[in-house]
Amino acid sequence: MTRYHRQKGATFERMIADYLAKWVDDRIDRRVKTGAKDRGDIAGLRHMGQRVVLECKNTAKTLLGPWSAEAEVERGNDDALAGLIVHKRHGKGRPEDQWVTLTVGELVALLTASREHYDAE
Repeated sequence: MTRYHRQKGATFERMIADYLAKWVDDRIDRRVKTGAKDRGDIAGLRHMGQRVVLECKNTAKTLLGPWSAEAEVERGNDDALAGLIVHKRHGKGRPEDQWVTLTVGELVALLTASREHYDAE
């Protein structure tokens, strides 16, 4: 990944973190990279008292499968309730216009504040 792409990603992460901090919780911020045990791009996001991992992507190519796998690893690293992907909606510059993608399992985890359904099958 080039320096340009890292900067583009960091700018996107900052935009999302700042928007969430303004409208959800002022403790939300862009997470400092932690190396091998990455815990997502945004820190401080919680739902029903539990951590939620956001993996932010600013790229023209949509790779939901690999991104979802990455979010799941980071969710596990953070012992979080759910892992979501926030990705760039091209042609739209406002943070509130960007896409959020998650699996139905992650949606159930958010709605019930539990991952119990993953062990039930």
